[in-house]
Amino acid sequence: MNHLLRASRHLARLLSIAAILARYDAAFPLERVNGARWLVPFFRLFGRRNRELRDLRSGQRLARALQAMGPAFIKLGQALSTRADLIGEEMAGDLAQLQDRLPPFPSAEARAAIERELGKPIAELYAAFDDEPVAAASIAQVHFARTIEGEGVAVKVLRPGIAAAMARDLDLFTWLAQLAERWQPSLRRLKPVAVVDTLRETVRIEMDLRLEAAAADELRQNFEGDASFRVPRVDWARTARNVLTLERVGGIRVDDRAALLAAGFDLRELLTRAAANFFYQVFRDGFFHADLHPGNLFIDQDGALVAVDFGIMGRLDRTTRFYLADMLVAFLNRDYRRVAEVHFEAGYVPLEQSRDAFAQAARAIGEPIFGRPLAEISLGRLLAQLFQVTQQFEMETQPQLLLLQKTMVLVEGMGRQLEPTINIWLLARPLVEEWMRVNRGPEARLKDALAQSAELLGRLPVTLRRAEDLLITITEEGGIPIHPEALEAMAKRGAIAILGMPLWIIALALAAIAIALW
Repeated sequence: MNHLLRASRHLARLLSIAAILARYDAAFPLERVNGARWLVPFFRLFGRRNRELRDLRSGQRLARALQAMGPAFIKLGQALSTRADLIGEEMAGDLAQLQDRLPPFPSAEARAAIERELGKPIAELYAAFDDEPVAAASIAQVHFARTIEGEGVAVKVLRPGIAAAMARDLDLFTWLAQLAERWQPSLRRLKPVAVVDTLRETVRIEMDLRLEAAAADELRQNFEGDASFRVPRVDWARTARNVLTLERVGGIRVDDRAALLAAGFDLRELLTRAAANFFYQVFRDGFFHADLHPGNLFIDQDGALVAVDFGIMGRLDRTTRFYLADMLVAFLNRDYRRVAEVHFEAGYVPLEQSRDAFAQAARAIGEPIFGRPLAEISLGRLLAQLFQVTQQFEMETQPQLLLLQKTMVLVEGMGRQLEPTINIWLLARPLVEEWMRVNRGPEARLKDALAQSAELLGRLPVTLRRAEDLLITITEEGGIPIHPEALEAMAKRGAIAILGMPLWIIALALAAIAIALW
């Protein structure tokens, strides 16, 4: 019964979505869905009546439709903007421009939410509170205020009812993704359910403003002592699940070239700082701001970059950072054989695939890009095209890299707006190569090997005990018939951890046990 109720609820929602797709002539994604292609001409019959849409590209029409569908669909569109491998570069670019803006909700509701969350009247929290919001998005809006202590702050408040609306549509996305994996086996490689789960996790973080506060605080600590990059301080006493209070910051928008020149800034120097800041976030810290559109970046009077809005952040573990650095340097050196080797070493491409064929595909991607003038070389475009060949080589989707690729495109766009003759990645290349020398050179590899050996030795006593228990069990019970299910269960309990140890350690362990039992 619950399944029927869920399905009927989602079908009703799909009818309203269909009406919006028809209104904006944006039903073309259904052309890729078996059994639904016949609906597209029907939708277009209605969409073409709107003359305003005729001059828009299909991606622009889809962006408008998603915005009309509500907050969850805006987030879906932003997530799809990272998937040029699925929807093409032009449409990905159109969806990347999707504006997450909605009319503001009444300030009385914002005040009530703040008082409810923080447990005090507004007058006891803020000496002044501006009723007119300075920004209103799908999930929250922002008001300027001044604390009792006299500090200027920005107060972010979640929209009323947003949690229920998001939960409804995310459940719809999950339902559709499950149906897609069941009825379209070719789509399983793209992990639609996993993609929706990633979107749900992103939304969960955005809708708990304590987590956004923690992200801002972590990013701020990562750049402590660095005057070239600023992150506003968190006012933890005035922050809760639905309310976030940050130090008020300002400056010139990073895309306002005329204002920056009028203020006397050297644009090349600003771009050099931006390249370095982004490099440090990605490679040094593995924690980066993943929504670096111009509205979230300012230049203060001292020339420092100032970031705001920390709801979408990305993380890269050490192994992924090594893969990324190895791959980018190989591409920059036009060493396509090495590009292929990096993907196989990382385990992203199955071993049965051809390295030579992958290298050839990498060359087909890299040469047209690196054959362009230096200022036009786009690493974001390179990554997007690289992901487009993943189906041919059965490379699984890497969500963390898709988020990074989207951010790289945003950073490149910012750089070209500031100074079209400069390539921001060439400014960062010396930092990448120095990082590679320190972290991927012979000394670094030896240090990693020693650290891994020390870790193995540290686990040796526990491993010996487990090996002894296993050997006694085998000796006393006359052997154990190990079926696949039993093997998996033993692995989960760590009983066969010795299989991951070097052979010389295993040999020593068994010898010690034999002597002890003798």
